[in-house]
Amino acid sequence: MAHHYAYMTRVAEVRKPVSYAKASKDTNWHAAMEEEMHALAENETWDLVDAPKGVKTIGCRWVYKVKYNTNGSVIRYKARLAAKGYAQKYGMDYDETFVLVAKMTIVRVLLAVAATKR
Repeated sequence: MAHHYAYMTRVAEVRKPVSYAKASKDTNWHAAMEEEMHALAENETWDLVDAPKGVKTIGCRWVYKVKYNTNGSVIRYKARLAAKGYAQKYGMDYDETFVLVAKMTIVRVLLAVAATKR
């Protein structure tokens, strides 16, 4: 029981920021945001283009999370840049949605079944 209490006490010590302004002042969160931006650029997640006339762009926000060890110590600070997709309207901002849900293991299984069935 004491182990759980110690864990919860340590976890409660770290506060997640409620805004970008507060996060950017903390070196841990600033480094996490830099890491996320570097990963997005390295993976070529998007291309920066001018918005077409008359089109309202959607914004984005930072989502902050702390990863902990079992003893309550911090493993890492994690920041993710997320689009405000909830601000979009069907038919106005988008017409269809697509999410890739096939994992490579599923593709391999399907190829193996197809090969055995000729």
